[in-house]
Amino acid sequence: MRGGRVPVVRYRTAAAAMAALTLLGGPLTVPAAAEGPGISAAGECGKNAQNVQAVPWSLQRMVLDELWQGGATTGAGVVVAVIDTGVDDQNPQLASKVLDGGSLLKDKEGKRVEGGGKDDLVGHGTKVAGIIAASHSEQTGFVGIAPGATILSIRQNDAEGNGDVHSLVEAVNSAVQQGAKVINISQDVRGAADTRFVGYEELKAAVENAENKGVVVVASSGNEGKKGDTYPAAFRTVLAVGASDRNNERTYFSQYGDFVDVAAPGVDMLSTVPRGGQCVDNGTSFAAPYVAGLAALLLGAHKDWKPSQVRAWIEQTAQRTDHKANEYIGWGVVDPVKAVTTAPATPPDKPVEDPPVQLASAPIVPRPLGLGETQADRDGRTATYVLGIGALLVALLIGGGIVLRDHRRRP
Repeated sequence: MRGGRVPVVRYRTAAAAMAALTLLGGPLTVPAAAEGPGISAAGECGKNAQNVQAVPWSLQRMVLDELWQGGATTGAGVVVAVIDTGVDDQNPQLASKVLDGGSLLKDKEGKRVEGGGKDDLVGHGTKVAGIIAASHSEQTGFVGIAPGATILSIRQNDAEGNGDVHSLVEAVNSAVQQGAKVINISQDVRGAADTRFVGYEELKAAVENAENKGVVVVASSGNEGKKGDTYPAAFRTVLAVGASDRNNERTYFSQYGDFVDVAAPGVDMLSTVPRGGQCVDNGTSFAAPYVAGLAALLLGAHKDWKPSQVRAWIEQTAQRTDHKANEYIGWGVVDPVKAVTTAPATPPDKPVEDPPVQLASAPIVPRPLGLGETQADRDGRTATYVLGIGALLVALLIGGGIVLRDHRRRP
């Protein structure tokens, strides 16, 4: 707790990262926006955007037919709760797949804000939901990771940051009660150096209760671009997701530390916006739903998996840069196709480190360096001489025999 004030839950947008960098006096570098028709820079389109024909880069890396295995694994039957600014299902790609989980939003004076879970005046929650479960459309190359999943929208925050720890706790508990199997939280709360803030124990209890009820909780790591835990991502039972770029490296704004479990694409992320169309945005806000969608695919195909097994398998199949987890991208950048197509009947509860590289057990024998002949060269040359001399002797004997014969035939 800072100054006795309840910390406000903050979004994972690039704007938050830029504001933090400005305050810290660091370089103000904005992630480049994607190019193409209908794609705008982060935050420039809030609703009624154009349809983008191109397939976004985050989907180009996957063979979607393998990911969905001919339609057998699309996340069908899995409810994913999006605790955010609401989800507008008037976008055709989200139509008929959003459940109204209610609104917990109150203004600064504590009065309830009008609207429900399907009201999104910000656009943030609609983008998050699209990355998870947007349906196929001939109008765009964009589609959600788990297009068969259902979204449970719980409106808990807004552009002014009126959400707090108390309402986040209430939202997590509500998502569990309403039957969600995956919960996506693209926001965070931070406390003092001792990590204890007002509502810490209540939030910890809420995510642990979700774990006990068989619910996978996914949260983004934060956008301040520095080392330090954020919550609920740093809780043990939460899958903490950082943002990666096209090179599978941590983006400059992605919060890092030992609490990060995996990374996922978080730059130039195309997704649905209220009313219709798609727009690009940046942030760990949009890396987390990428992983939440993968969790929905795994649970759709393996309904008996425990949350710990889902987390462990996503971590185990990630594209690693080290034999174990590191503080920048955790176990690596998630690989949805590998996670789905190689899933065992019973996965481990914890990821396994790769064995360190070892040299062969046979001793290395030093050999002299130089430009002279080797023994093999000398043996080869000797053999050539022997064969040549032998052939010459045979030729002389044959030739001599012919000459002697002709000489004897003369009268």
